[in-house]
Amino acid sequence: MALWGGRFTQAADQRFKQFNDSLRFDYRLAAQDIVGSVAWSKALVTVGVLSADEQQRLESALNALLKEVQANPQQILESDAEDIHSWVESKLIEKVGPLGKKLHTGRSRNDQVATDLKLWCKEQAELLLVAIHDLQRALVATAQANQDAVMPGYTHLQRAQPVTFAHWCMAYVEMLARDESRLQDAVKRLDVSPLGSGALAGTAYNIDRDQLAGWLGFASATRNSLDSVSDRDHVLELLCGAAIGMVHLSRFAEDLIFFNSGEAGFVELSERVTSGSSLMPQKKNPDALELIRGKCGRVQGAMTGMMMTLKGLPLAYNKDMQEDKEGLFDALDTWLDCLHMAALALDGIQVRRQRCQEAAQQGYANATELADYLVAKGIPFREAHHIVGEAVVEAIGQAKPLEGLTLAQLQKFSQVIAEDVYPVLSLASCLEKRCAKGGVSGPQVAQAIEDAHKRLD
Repeated sequence: MALWGGRFTQAADQRFKQFNDSLRFDYRLAAQDIVGSVAWSKALVTVGVLSADEQQRLESALNALLKEVQANPQQILESDAEDIHSWVESKLIEKVGPLGKKLHTGRSRNDQVATDLKLWCKEQAELLLVAIHDLQRALVATAQANQDAVMPGYTHLQRAQPVTFAHWCMAYVEMLARDESRLQDAVKRLDVSPLGSGALAGTAYNIDRDQLAGWLGFASATRNSLDSVSDRDHVLELLCGAAIGMVHLSRFAEDLIFFNSGEAGFVELSERVTSGSSLMPQKKNPDALELIRGKCGRVQGAMTGMMMTLKGLPLAYNKDMQEDKEGLFDALDTWLDCLHMAALALDGIQVRRQRCQEAAQQGYANATELADYLVAKGIPFREAHHIVGEAVVEAIGQAKPLEGLTLAQLQKFSQVIAEDVYPVLSLASCLEKRCAKGGVSGPQVAQAIEDAHKRLD
């Protein structure tokens, strides 16, 4: 039975019912709806709507229903109920009879769904925070095992300056730390309970809403009933966090796809996260990473869709807000799956150190070192930059690295160049000179790994 049928003399058109009903996706809020209903039953005792005995009967029935739902969530979808709230209420009435009809006193589906969704968001955020931590740990462990793996760093996808694979790993640790911080901040703001706000003007019963919020695990109750039932900022914030987090994972995936390619050959992915070709038996495709990169788009779409849904809505609740769930559920599920898959992609990855080092020695990645060398000899940087550019042209013409040019050849471009230039042009020198905080020198990378261990532990 619908929760609102008394006003109507005709049944809803079946096509409208299918269009309007939300049970097919909001069934995921069953546990939260039941938990919220238990708390509401306790609140009704405090204002004399329920006796202590009635509340106990309701709570026992709701807890029994919760166990049934946890054992088989799909059973809900066998119902033709309009939404999860009407399903829970109908099941409760089946268990306790007319007493079940008293539970909705003073409560609206508007504050009910807002509460359910916030409870779900808090639980999902905890799962995401664990997954973000796990991926950071995997990156730190990979970094620790590859501190000596020198590889080219890139700008514009051109070889720029040498870095280490460990330094690359730690860059993504930083991105994930920001994702973690954004998610924690979002949880702080959503940790307020809308329950007791009614349809829009507040409940007619003098319920202690802060006490009610505490029973549900919220930090406090919301301050304005109009805002409470129409606020979906927490949905937007979580979608924004997911969108940014997925951009980070997509960049991570793209880097590894390139590193794993035959053209780069810097890493070899585990066979557990790759697949073969139906036609070409030699292929080993990085499908897990490509799917991470591909799934980024659907999360961006969910965020944009929700922004557009909310932008023109007047206060307070509008049915448009039913659109908040499908995109949110899919986006956060996708983010969580991709975090797990990114960690799996690192498990068993092999870094080809020799190939990485060969690539780092190509592309004139030590050109900046030669410019800095000239600056140390008293030549202004802009002039040094020009001199090194000419030297690179000469080296390219001879198909040699800069350090492959003889001293006489280098001195054609500047007489201040001496034998002491060659140690400066070595890969080791290039790395160890970057010794300021956040740089690629061995001690700095080791310190970053140590600091990350402390933070994550």
